[in-house]
Amino acid sequence: MKSFRHGQILKIIRSRSVSTQDELARALRDSGVEATQVTLSRDIRELGLVKTTDGYRELTREAQGTQFSSLASEFLRDVRQAQNQIVLKTAPGHASSVAVALDAEDRPEVLGTIAGDDTILVICPDAVTAQALRGQFLAMLEG
Repeated sequence: MKSFRHGQILKIIRSRSVSTQDELARALRDSGVEATQVTLSRDIRELGLVKTTDGYRELTREAQGTQFSSLASEFLRDVRQAQNQIVLKTAPGHASSVAVALDAEDRPEVLGTIAGDDTILVICPDAVTAQALRGQFLAMLEG
């Protein structure tokens, strides 16, 4: 069932613009597949989908590095550091896609991320690493 649902999700986002999980749930329901919001969130993460201004899109391995830079330059609004943690503020509704793209880069200085609607918590191994990474994020914000 999961692989079929994943296939249906990919078919839907490849054929039209889907901007919200609610729209995706309706499209799945129309094709005979029921899925809760929790299941859709997990599916989106597992499929490596990112939310762009054009709706959900697949993130190819080749585009992952440039995808994060692109999403950060478009949606990143503020960068703050607290010890070994960095808080990234994004435009509303875009934290998840930015976090997925950052996680996909598999940076050794990023132990993990937690994303909400417009906030991402980035965990680094130590404060020195967090400070260096903050500088990189600020450069994206300014550039």
